[in-house]
Amino acid sequence: MLIQIIVKNKKYNKATETNPKELSQSDKEMILKLAKLAFQQLQKGNLIFYEEDLRECGLDVKEASVYSALCTEIFKEESGLYQDKVYSFVHLSIQEFLAAVHALESCLGKKENVFPPDDEDQEEKDVDDEEKESIKLSDFHRRAVNQALKSKNGHLDLFLRFLLGLSLESNQNLLRGLLTQTGSTTQTNEETVKRTVRYLSYKIEEESSPERIINLFHCLNELGANSLVEDMQTSLHSGTLSQIKLKPDQCSALAYLLLMSEEVLEFDLKTYNTLEGYQRLLPVVKTCKRALLDGCKLTYKSCETLASALQTPNSPLRELDLRYNDLGDRGVELLCVGLNSPLCNIQTLV
Repeated sequence: MLIQIIVKNKKYNKATETNPKELSQSDKEMILKLAKLAFQQLQKGNLIFYEEDLRECGLDVKEASVYSALCTEIFKEESGLYQDKVYSFVHLSIQEFLAAVHALESCLGKKENVFPPDDEDQEEKDVDDEEKESIKLSDFHRRAVNQALKSKNGHLDLFLRFLLGLSLESNQNLLRGLLTQTGSTTQTNEETVKRTVRYLSYKIEEESSPERIINLFHCLNELGANSLVEDMQTSLHSGTLSQIKLKPDQCSALAYLLLMSEEVLEFDLKTYNTLEGYQRLLPVVKTCKRALLDGCKLTYKSCETLASALQTPNSPLRELDLRYNDLGDRGVELLCVGLNSPLCNIQTLV
């Protein structure tokens, strides 16, 4: 982002500085406005937006064009009659990152929690100034996690990982001058990380969606908490994994580990000793060439994950064995959606 600002300043301001250690006030204000736009539109699931959306965030269209490396103008035909100017970030990950910047700066700088209260909050009444100053970053994280888990398509997954990563003081140093430092909260960074890791671990045990669980492991990784994954890696390398009766959270850790390895040619679900964790291991199907899932007591609930795997771009999956499972009509319908996708590369289905 700093590199793009250097390019902008050279082009428009004739600047010669090649290593700006601090953002100018105008640069900071513009980036935070773009970050607000990114957050608001990401919450709505929008990847393109209009001049009206820019104005709501205090952005002038001409001024925003100066930051064309971050936000570029594109054209879209509407109603088949005319073309309206619409805007988007050059890549979804830019929007997700800037959205995380807005959310975190709102918490640290403005003492505002941009996420709605959840069931774990106490009844919220009018908050006086003293209470407002006592915002806890771990509570902010908890609400963010809950908000992301409510998304059925996972559109807040990467945003959440950026948000947690930016919450570490070591990463904030890279954006000094843009983000208020975490020292402004009532918790130490160590205490915040400890509480957030504990909550993520709790949600891993509670969550039912395999895809959302995998993202929670990515979140733990952002915070440097990899003990469960490291335990699974040790068992995998020592060859003792088949002797362990895997708990659901261990199955999720194993799935995360296998997905990160990207070296799974054959995935035989029966080789893992678990009664409750088969569903949590299914995301591994996305990275393997041959998936043997026969006789694993899978139901229609498993088929949503399988259908998603079948529609993964550049999927290596060529052979899928689903014999001796009770998928039901509903499960077959879900599978057909994946099998009919132009992205599906299945050659053998039994």
